[in-house]
Amino acid sequence: MSAIKPTFLVTGSDLAAAALALLHDHEVVYAGKTPTEDHIVALCRQHDPVAIIVRYSKVGAAAMDAAPSLKVISKHGSGTDTIDKSAAAARGIQVVAAAGANAAAVAEHALALLMACAKSVVTLDARMRQGHWDKATHKSVELEGRTVGLIGLGAIGQRFARMADAMGMRVLGFDPFAKELPDYIERAELATIWRESDVISLHCPLTPENAKLLNAQTLGACKKGVIVVNTARGGLIDEPALLAAIRSGQVGSAGLDSFAAEPMTAPHPFHGEARITLSPHIGGVTADAYVKMGVAAAKNALAVLQG
Repeated sequence: MSAIKPTFLVTGSDLAAAALALLHDHEVVYAGKTPTEDHIVALCRQHDPVAIIVRYSKVGAAAMDAAPSLKVISKHGSGTDTIDKSAAAARGIQVVAAAGANAAAVAEHALALLMACAKSVVTLDARMRQGHWDKATHKSVELEGRTVGLIGLGAIGQRFARMADAMGMRVLGFDPFAKELPDYIERAELATIWRESDVISLHCPLTPENAKLLNAQTLGACKKGVIVVNTARGGLIDEPALLAAIRSGQVGSAGLDSFAAEPMTAPHPFHGEARITLSPHIGGVTADAYVKMGVAAAKNALAVLQG
């Protein structure tokens, strides 16, 4: 009679084949495409996993208490704000993340949103489909020589900085935890970033300290017409304040990939704003990043289990 394999719970409906190959000594249970916290708790109670790979939804104290064998919670990506890290620490459960696994994907998406804003890609496409030819009346923003302020200088922020530098932009960066930086990133305090940046791009985790970092006061301290890009976490922005700043012209345009409440439900105040370009928190979702994140999440969890 074969021994019962320990269980990995994946809070999603799938995992890359290369990641599954690493977990051949374990049972893998999937929570589905849109699991709720209650569903995750029920699965923990039913299967008592030794590890949880977090793709969607939140993992809190109730799930941890429902899985007495749980040793590690591994994020399928870099942001661990959906995991109750204090509850995990109190129970001796390690929390690990696939830092850098989706850096290329997210940085590229941030650049795509910046370019869409600066060049009015979505608006001009819609106008042309309506039969208009705006060559004589429309002027886009040229990014060469402009200043971009980056908040967060981890793997994603630094990769985006390299792209901005290659386009001839001046790069300011704020990150109190970043050590050595390439010479094309100028360290700057937030007050300097608000005052001098033509573009502000967010690449930091969401913490209680930086929630609603972009708000009426900080947006008001920015250059008039600043472009805002967010591929990090929606909670970094006070959304009503951003909307008001867009409507007043204080913010020229915004490219947003993450939101305070996800998935975004219709109708939403952002939907009627032509100068806000939206995408469904998909910056890190590429075929390549899917494999990289899955493999990293599996390896990180196994490393903890194997001591």
